[in-house]
Amino acid sequence: MLELRIDPFPSAAELNALIFVAWGRPQSRDFTAILSRSLAHIGAYHDNQLVGFVNVAWDGGIHAFILDTSVHPDMQRQGIATRLVKEATRVARERGAEWLHVDFEPRLTGFYRACGFKPTKAGLIKLV
Repeated sequence: MLELRIDPFPSAAELNALIFVAWGRPQSRDFTAILSRSLAHIGAYHDNQLVGFVNVAWDGGIHAFILDTSVHPDMQRQGIATRLVKEATRVARERGAEWLHVDFEPRLTGFYRACGFKPTKAGLIKLV
């Protein structure tokens, strides 16, 4: 059975492993400082194993930002990402955010629209 946990603080090894299998980006990062400043983060656990994750960063005011939505490939296409984003939306609203932003690759447009996001115009500068 899948369990969603609010602010679970998974270990760096767990989170790096999930991001690697979900996105193919090897990382060796300690997320403790990032997550401690986030408005919220949600972990999806199956048999006590981290299989999904989303971070809700914020500006300290009314704007929150969905980041790092990840689901283990073996668990994809089961609605886990949708549940994570909907729970992140609920928690962000409950914690005082008035706006929830997300940036995503074009191939994820349908997913985020199904989660309730509307298209907007925005600006972007690539720094690296």
